[in-house]
Amino acid sequence: MISRRQTLLGLAASASASPAMALTRTPRQTTGPFYPDRLPPESDADLVRIDAGPPASGEEIEISGRLLGLDGRPVANGFVELWQANAKGRYAHSRDTSNVPLDPNFQGYGIVRTDASGRYRFRTIRPGIYPGRTRHIHFRVGGPGFEPLPTQMYFAGEPRNQQDFLLNAIRDPLAKNSLIVPFSPDTADGGTASGVSKGRFDIVIGF
Repeated sequence: MISRRQTLLGLAASASASPAMALTRTPRQTTGPFYPDRLPPESDADLVRIDAGPPASGEEIEISGRLLGLDGRPVANGFVELWQANAKGRYAHSRDTSNVPLDPNFQGYGIVRTDASGRYRFRTIRPGIYPGRTRHIHFRVGGPGFEPLPTQMYFAGEPRNQQDFLLNAIRDPLAKNSLIVPFSPDTADGGTASGVSKGRFDIVIGF
């Protein structure tokens, strides 16, 4: 008679022997017209503050996640680039000639390397909206043996998501939803809100 323990051990062995579950590939999207044509003084993971200067204007948010292959394995030592509009909806780019002001305290661009588990993290602000688009943040990622992938992250609950032409050009619902990220207030010990909303954006690359 097979004991309960033997059954559990057999199930565990089967699970460990199974191949990793395939994930939904993150959709490729345009880099847009405002990929930085000049880099800021810093390009680290903290876009809110440059050196020891004052913080950027706007609502602070934190974006973190993992860079993964299609088989679910982490992509270590990959790169994750992020660039976006400031809180008023303007990019620090020579071709953005909108009449809304630039924010000299907003870095606007950052690049990081993923750790051994494929993790990355950015501190930034919720971008403003400009005509013709919903609220979004640009990403470009890659890693050893992977072709670089440009994509965009969107914010859950934004009314303009329903009309955004780039977001709605994605026909696969799973792929489309993978780009839409909910943000919720962070809570410190004791349940006190820290004032920073956090969202998780996992990016899946490969063929």
